[in-house]
Amino acid sequence: MSTALIDPTLNNTPLPAVPAATPLGARFAAAWAAAGTRCALPVVVLLAAGFLAPLVAIFAYSFAPPRSFEVFRAFTFANYAELFSLENTVWLSFAWSIGFALLTCAVLAVVAYPIAYGMVFLFGRWSSLVSVLFVFPLFVSENVRLYGWVLFFIKNGVLDGSLKWLGLGGAPTVLYTPGVILAGMVYTYLPFMLFPLTLGLSMVPRDLIDAARDLGANRFQIWREVEVPLAMPGILIGMLLTFVLAIGAVSEAKILGGQSVIVISHDIEIAFTYAQNWPLGSALAVLVTAFIGALTLAVFAKLDLDRLLGRR
Repeated sequence: MSTALIDPTLNNTPLPAVPAATPLGARFAAAWAAAGTRCALPVVVLLAAGFLAPLVAIFAYSFAPPRSFEVFRAFTFANYAELFSLENTVWLSFAWSIGFALLTCAVLAVVAYPIAYGMVFLFGRWSSLVSVLFVFPLFVSENVRLYGWVLFFIKNGVLDGSLKWLGLGGAPTVLYTPGVILAGMVYTYLPFMLFPLTLGLSMVPRDLIDAARDLGANRFQIWREVEVPLAMPGILIGMLLTFVLAIGAVSEAKILGGQSVIVISHDIEIAFTYAQNWPLGSALAVLVTAFIGALTLAVFAKLDLDRLLGRR
């Protein structure tokens, strides 16, 4: 139903009809009838069942009484009180995880940047082959690769046995130390830093680099004033992705570190398995999730996603 308006200044010429307000139910029905909504429904259901529902369950369990399964039937802050008590050593594990994650990001930024620069500006047609070489290890289980490191560095293993065979007295002990844990994390998460960096550097126009060089800028000035600012979205995404994965890493500490260092993910695993204290493990998981979520929101607040995705 629509009504026509008469404008007296235009010799009683009718203005275009103004459609009546559409009821809210009709708008929802139209949205449901849209093909995009119907196509997105399976993804929404999958995310709700596989992502949202576990988060809700973990959050609910964190308020259950300690060492019980009375979720949704009792409510207590005892688990959070135990985590924040001065006698609890879980914060040492949290500090180890944050330290390893920060060091991993720092080392990978230094290691991956030259490789990404070469893939964008130097390697040419060989860039695809280099990409495959870095992607290929991801087809092998992380635990299998880490146990390969153990066989290489263990006493009388590949490295130690080879050095003894050459009469060099054997290899130093590197397994079960924080250093080898960090090295394993750098090795494992290199692709997750490399490819966002490559994306960021690919957003730097070559013309700007040539113009800066023509204006007398040296290589360091070009890197500081042109490359890094324009590639910063890719750098931030690579660091964020690496940090999130590294702070939740547990295999490196268990396999390479021999549990000489207990990280936060290992504490959560122990709470859910050996200790059978699901509420405490859930509270710890909620705190870690909140920390990572706040960090993610802070980083994305500084990113221009439209520019990064090529929308403008």
